[in-house]
Amino acid sequence: MRGTTNPLVVGRVVGDVLEPFACSIHLRVVYNNNKEVINSGELKPSQIINTPRVEVGGDDLRTLYTLVMVDPDAPSPSNPSMREYLHWLVINIPATTGVNFGEEIVSYESPRPTSGIHRLVFVLFRQPGRQSIHAPGWRQNFITRDFAEYYNLGSPVAAVYFNCQRQAGSGGRRLIL
Repeated sequence: MRGTTNPLVVGRVVGDVLEPFACSIHLRVVYNNNKEVINSGELKPSQIINTPRVEVGGDDLRTLYTLVMVDPDAPSPSNPSMREYLHWLVINIPATTGVNFGEEIVSYESPRPTSGIHRLVFVLFRQPGRQSIHAPGWRQNFITRDFAEYYNLGSPVAAVYFNCQRQAGSGGRRLIL
């Protein structure tokens, strides 16, 4: 997509993690230090230790969503042999609420990158109805696309990502529009 300004395309989230999709629901992710996740923004490991507050838009409590958080750059961007590392999985989140109203299937694990700049991606899917989703046997090499297909989730309805590197790191990916 030459000349695009979509930060998910520029940051290679679309391509590495997701197929192109149209965002159709509001997704807001805020860590307890009032740091809101914005596409291509940067947060340090010390800022993301605790589970973030996630708000899901919509207008009907009967509509349910699944939230996936992955790191496509694990263990390092130059050798992402554990791509996509699953940091969090929450299902059956009612529209207009937050993840605390859903069912946590894989508990939040705070990202702790040791090498390079990692993208941490939150992806929201609309569920066809209330679902039972089983936790994968491991966190590494989770494939968001395959997961969505297996559970008939379709295309994402929202996604947001941020960059993170080891605490003493500096610089980082920059979104160039």
